[in-house]
Amino acid sequence: MQLSREQLTILLIQIRDDTDTRIEELASFSHFCGVAVEQFRILNVFDTPDCSDYALQGIDAVLVGGSSEASVLDPEAYPFVRAIQQLLLRCIEQQLPTFASCFGFQLAVLALGGKIVHQARDFEMGTLAISLSEYAQEDVLFGSLPNPFMAVSVHRDSALSLPEGCVSLAFTKHCVHALKVSSAPFWASQFHPEVNRSILVQRLSQFREHYTQGDNHLQQVLTAAQETPHSNGLLKAFIDKVVLA
Repeated sequence: MQLSREQLTILLIQIRDDTDTRIEELASFSHFCGVAVEQFRILNVFDTPDCSDYALQGIDAVLVGGSSEASVLDPEAYPFVRAIQQLLLRCIEQQLPTFASCFGFQLAVLALGGKIVHQARDFEMGTLAISLSEYAQEDVLFGSLPNPFMAVSVHRDSALSLPEGCVSLAFTKHCVHALKVSSAPFWASQFHPEVNRSILVQRLSQFREHYTQGDNHLQQVLTAAQETPHSNGLLKAFIDKVVLA
């Protein structure tokens, strides 16, 4: 039986310790997916770090958000890093439609056998022009995007290449920005499809000490920030063209 949008149950895996950001991130995913907040089931790994066996029955799609507190390169400090990787592999094995952003993208790369590197200086922050790969034009989600398109990206950890079994869909001169698992309805992006300019301003202002080098640097980034309608449209496309297809 074909599900309607109003019947969907979506699992949102959150890696957020801050209460306000948890609420804002859920609202953002809800808005850009076009799915009511009440239809989301939340798994916050700061509350439930041992999540590798989380029950996926009754879940129609999985979304993974970002993190301003944790690093995928420090699994000893953040034990949920390995647990989420195992959970994502289960999503792939079960062919469960999944879209992972930022921290979720990095977890997916590691789970599939790839490598993430830390960039302490000159890391990407703000709204960026993202280029599409030659494979993107055939992709159900990325095929309709302009080349390049604008997206929000704030990260110190990056994937410079992808593991086997993945197709690169988008990139900048610094790193890979989007992948599709060849054998499953599984997409991931280093950029944030759930974040627009106004949310970026809010996030960077809140976490300025973590990401910026003072108020002048923050203001430069915010002044240069642009709207990102095409990247924000990916989540609705994911629901329409993959989950409800």
